[in-house]
Amino acid sequence: MLWGKHDTHPYPTPLRQIGRCLGIVLCALLLSVSNISSVSAAPVTISFLVAAFEVPVWKPLIAEFEAQHPDIHIEVIEGPSTSNIVEDLYVSAFLLGNAPYDLVYMDITWVAKFAAAGWLQDLSPRVTPEQEAQFLPGVWEGGKYQGKLYRYPAVRADVGALYYRQDLLDQYDYSPPETFADLIRISHALQAQGIPWGFLWPGKQTEGTTAMFLEVLAGFGGYWIDPETLAVGLDKGDAIAALDFLVNTLQEGLSPPGTVSYQEEENRRLFQNGQAVFMRNWPYAWSLVNAPTSPVQGKVGIHAMVSQSEQLARACQGGWGWGIAATSPHPEAAWQVMQFFSSEAAQRQVVQQFGYLPTLKSLYADLDILAQYPHFALLREIQEQTVLRPTIGQYDQASDILQRYLNAAFTQQLSPKAAMVAAARETRQLLAQ
Repeated sequence: MLWGKHDTHPYPTPLRQIGRCLGIVLCALLLSVSNISSVSAAPVTISFLVAAFEVPVWKPLIAEFEAQHPDIHIEVIEGPSTSNIVEDLYVSAFLLGNAPYDLVYMDITWVAKFAAAGWLQDLSPRVTPEQEAQFLPGVWEGGKYQGKLYRYPAVRADVGALYYRQDLLDQYDYSPPETFADLIRISHALQAQGIPWGFLWPGKQTEGTTAMFLEVLAGFGGYWIDPETLAVGLDKGDAIAALDFLVNTLQEGLSPPGTVSYQEEENRRLFQNGQAVFMRNWPYAWSLVNAPTSPVQGKVGIHAMVSQSEQLARACQGGWGWGIAATSPHPEAAWQVMQFFSSEAAQRQVVQQFGYLPTLKSLYADLDILAQYPHFALLREIQEQTVLRPTIGQYDQASDILQRYLNAAFTQQLSPKAAMVAAARETRQLLAQ
């Protein structure tokens, strides 16, 4: 073939077209690979929902984490300030099947329900015995369901405690009570000296009343539900005696008649105003009763809940922790975030700024923290002997049954025995379904 004088390309026209096409395809492929690389370099987003008042707790830690991990972005979703409504939002999202959350920030009472429903990933393969040993035993066990770990402890531990007027006990030469009989005796004696009430406790139909009753129940040697066998102990003699003790404090005037409608805050205000000798409450109340404007500032002690002389005093374990949603597309990144939030450095920062109880044992020996919160040393001792609410998938319904019958006994609609027999029967029916 002869080329014309203008045909300077060494290949015929059809071949030139094929080469040109191949070049275009090659450029397209290179551009596609470039786009894929840029997409893969975009940060992974890890989201979770918390109550509005907790957003300031996590914002500084989020900024610190993102600075150290530019490949992970954390989105915190602000929910209502009431924890049960936050729980409802999580539940609704999971039921709809398109939950936007990677992490689940949850109360100890949510674990069994969420795990039983298949909404949480099993964290057991991720953790080591060394990690477990770093945490308080109650907060770790409270993250388990049927022997597997679904919730990793966060900084916000919680535990029931008995507050008392240290100044009054010192003045009248009493030691802090160890038994129910001690509490009753000291209450009567100091009421005779002009203190209006001996013992404040929550009696309204709420979860706080369930937690308080569980401590009294354990102090009498009883139990509510065995999570392994599903045996119910509410109609046993120990449980009836526990409820009888609380009802008697109302009938004998140790506790105010309004107890049947009181929650923790009503009791805290009465105690803070100098109206009572003893109060069962959570650790949050400490900073309030010792505030500069409090009439009882510097006059308060804290102690484990009392028990029968032959029983251990046990405090109800509360607190919050992190789970990974079963639907999360980024479990590895979510795990990194959890580990950072629960680390010693992160917990120390939150404790010192917000006063939350740490879940790591080491921070209860931290001199700076103890200088800021001396009562943490006592709370550490209390958390050595805790009692857990039963880890069953039907926990909410079981607690509702217990609350209803407790309140029926408090308001004298039923005797303690009749209330506990009825509660046990209804609880067994629930568990048999």
